[in-house]
Amino acid sequence: MKTIHIGCDHAGYELKAWLIDRLSEYRIQDHGTYSPERADYPDVAHPLAEAVERDASMGILICGSANGVCMTANKHQGIRAALCWTEEIARLARLHNNANVICLPARFISPELALAMVRAFIETEFEGGRHEDRVNKIACS
Repeated sequence: MKTIHIGCDHAGYELKAWLIDRLSEYRIQDHGTYSPERADYPDVAHPLAEAVERDASMGILICGSANGVCMTANKHQGIRAALCWTEEIARLARLHNNANVICLPARFISPELALAMVRAFIETEFEGGRHEDRVNKIACS
């Protein structure tokens, strides 16, 4: 069973709970926040990114615009976080960029679209080939 790490700030709390209920075929590791009370996205994004790096899994981060969680997660060397707003963008993030964290803008997408994007993201394998060289150039080592 594949492990999926998920986390959000207050703006993404309802969407996160909705997604967790619909992703029962995966082992879900919830990194919070656990209520709609104000929460700072870096407090969730950093631990989630560390967990994804540690166990080579995938992650879902959610905030109002998805910009904050995406920027925070991408500070981590082993993370390739992609801000997605369509199913095709989510698929391409995996296929061409080997993204390991999908970032969802809760205030701008429907729950149904979020679920479709997450499923496309999780189910798409990295194509490799010509994309491998490009992905290897992303890290600042």
